[in-house]
Amino acid sequence: MKPAPFLYFAPNSLDEALLLLAQYGDEGKVLAGGQSLIPTMNFRLAQPAVLIDLNLIAELFYVRAQADGPLHIGAMTRQRTLERDPLIAAHAPLLQATMPHIAHPQIRNRGTIGGSLAHADPAAELPAVALALNAQLRLRSQHNERWVAARDFYRGLFTTALAADEMLVEIALPSLPPRTGWSIQEMARRHGDYAIVGVAATLTLDEQGRCTQATLALLSVGEGPVQAQQAIKLLQGELPTPALLAAAAATTAQIDIDPTADIHASVAFRRHLAQVLTRKALTEAFERAKR
Repeated sequence: MKPAPFLYFAPNSLDEALLLLAQYGDEGKVLAGGQSLIPTMNFRLAQPAVLIDLNLIAELFYVRAQADGPLHIGAMTRQRTLERDPLIAAHAPLLQATMPHIAHPQIRNRGTIGGSLAHADPAAELPAVALALNAQLRLRSQHNERWVAARDFYRGLFTTALAADEMLVEIALPSLPPRTGWSIQEMARRHGDYAIVGVAATLTLDEQGRCTQATLALLSVGEGPVQAQQAIKLLQGELPTPALLAAAAATTAQIDIDPTADIHASVAFRRHLAQVLTRKALTEAFERAKR
């Protein structure tokens, strides 16, 4: 099918793009990688009157590290760049390890980090990883700027804190504390498919080996990325023994998530996968933290 008629703009600067977004508001859509928007337009599930293409805005493509500070990533940075950039490998290894799970290289060559985060697909890896890494998201409109934590950014199915005239322009990832391990685990029917269930985890240990901090975020088990709050509480201040990690995994599957059934998996199967994958993720994160 073909998309409905629309006006097309390709601004060369962020200010110009924000001006267009302020002018057209709800009638406008920004185009990043286009991996989700273009198919929905072709099927006429989305019919924006105006398309604002961000691909000529060079100031949104970057990866920058600060000494003892967060890692800053421009919203238009390609997913393939995140997979290969040495700064990502050094400062956000969980993010780099996530990239091969996302579709195929041809898709990652065009897909952007900001586009995936703003699209808020509950089956996408990057929103869950943003939660697991305590990401901060910089939102801009023509006259205002604000930072929103990833945990506050997602409001429901394909719904975020972005206002009609706002754009996600930057992602900041805090440095991982010393003695922090991480893991990404997921199960898909075929390589490149959306995951039936996925888990991203970090685990920080003190000098005695006790858990001082943990993050645990799941995908494909709710209307957005889901934080396993009760499981995290179970880990706090404790020695991550195999029994404790198994208990945290069971808590995640039975209490923290509320999955739905679809053609790919039943509720029971999703809970089973969540328990298995959470235990694997926590175990791998614990082993990395010890090293």
